[in-house]
Amino acid sequence: MERIKTGIKGIDEFTGGFPTGRTLLITGDAGSGKTIFGLQFAYNCCLQKLKTVYITTEEDAEDLYTQSSAFGWDIPHYVEEGLLKFIELGGVRAELTEAEVKIEIESMKGSFTKLLENLPENIQAVVIDNLGNYTAKLTPYEFRARLDLLVYELKNRNITTLTILDSATSQEFNENALYSVYGAIKLMKRENPYTGRRERVMDVVKMRSTKTPTQFLTYEINSNGIEIKSIIKP
Repeated sequence: MERIKTGIKGIDEFTGGFPTGRTLLITGDAGSGKTIFGLQFAYNCCLQKLKTVYITTEEDAEDLYTQSSAFGWDIPHYVEEGLLKFIELGGVRAELTEAEVKIEIESMKGSFTKLLENLPENIQAVVIDNLGNYTAKLTPYEFRARLDLLVYELKNRNITTLTILDSATSQEFNENALYSVYGAIKLMKRENPYTGRRERVMDVVKMRSTKTPTQFLTYEINSNGIEIKSIIKP
């Protein structure tokens, strides 16, 4: 199976990269680095000359440019080169009235595949950051059915996708999502029982057709982005 490097050394060493044409899920608490993970993946897709789209439902592209520059990732260069395109939904929603936002969310309840309407042809990788903004008033059954369809459409187009789902979304949705996607990584912040210090850990919950670590991976967010530091027992 062909794979795409994430740019996160420890992840790439263990998995060989994300399987091509499959959908991977990133979940986690606020401040755990979900958007940085998405940007790092998108940036490294560009380094591999893959045409990539970043769909942002919260922040605008300028904010993401600023975040990326802190890690030395020249995102605007790849936008100008045509390898990377941002689809900004957050800014559009900010300009809508409350009634219009409700209509938009209701239309998304019909199908998450509406997110793909503006995708250019021959796109190879997509980041969706984040899907949680379109889960309002959905039942777990409705969420699972719509996510299944989104994953199916992306696979048919052979697009490798990183989908972010925040922890504010119900735990039941997060659990249901695990059955739909090809792989899932959970980002967490917790207190180390031995040092008493707060630390970030990630759990590679699943990755089909891939040998993955059963232990938690500690990671840092530093000047290089996300870096795996060590492996610890759960």
